Amino acid sequence: MRFIDGQEIRARLTWDLCIPIVREAMIAFSGRETRQLLRGIIPLQGDRLFGIMPGAMAADGPFGAKLISIVPENFAKGRPSHQGVVVLFDPDDGAPVCILDAGEITAIRTAAASAVATDALARPDATTMAVLGYGEQAESHIHAIAKVRPLTAVRVWGRSPERAAAFAARLAADHPFEIIAAPDVRAAIAGADIVCTVTNAAEPILFGDGLAPGMHLNLVGSSYAGPVEVDNAVVARSRFIADSREGVLAQGAEFLKAKAAGLIGDDHIVGEIGEVLAGRIEGRRTADEITAYKSLGHVVQDLASAWALFRG
Repeated sequence: MRFIDGQEIRARLTWDLCIPIVREAMIAFSGRETRQLLRGIIPLQGDRLFGIMPGAMAADGPFGAKLISIVPENFAKGRPSHQGVVVLFDPDDGAPVCILDAGEITAIRTAAASAVATDALARPDATTMAVLGYGEQAESHIHAIAKVRPLTAVRVWGRSPERAAAFAARLAADHPFEIIAAPDVRAAIAGADIVCTVTNAAEPILFGDGLAPGMHLNLVGSSYAGPVEVDNAVVARSRFIADSREGVLAQGAEFLKAKAAGLIGDDHIVGEIGEVLAGRIEGRRTADEITAYKSLGHVVQDLASAWALFRG
């Protein structure tokens, strides 16, 4: 059995490779070509979680599962917050053929999925971005979204001004556009065309009264029913697109909270990003519309990325 470690994944799973892979995976998912169960999440001590995500790329295609731990406090210690494995099985004889570092795949494919959504939903002239958070996904999102929009400026906010400033300075050295720290969320999102929430916040940090017409939002940090990064008004004001309708109805914390408050119904999810990509539903309808992509992450993204690495 082959093992592909994090170093190899970082070297080979480039944005130019992963973004198209994720795009096609989400089209296949929304076209009901893939097979999967809702992720299982086991709460552990404190905020720690253990996730189990089984699936198949097609009825006769490669299949497998991602097993992953989420330990938020790891980031402060210089260790990944997401750690685990993706296990691939051969579609011909059912043999397990490869184990891959799930943390690295997750870090790359999550941001690639937001890049796919941004390309489909953000205004074509979008050039400025706000990133709320300064962890591994904040870094990945800056790299990935720069691939789909000609960014000229990125503003970063985090709870620690010192860490946000250090993060911005480090990332600025890798990009030709301005990356600076903002003193608060409102300053970060002022004038932004694209806003990415990639925090581990349990309570809202982004509020609907601060949104401006034409924004596109990638809501990424909360991946299960419980913690929310944005308030009810953000959900209610936006044209709301899910990675998985079933997943968001069961585990999309911000959506479920707005629904419980009576502000929206299930039909507020206008569709899945795969349906937008396939042209079955309209994404952004006007330049002034606020669009939101709710990312829970999906095993087909992991499996498609892993299979490309195994076969490459």
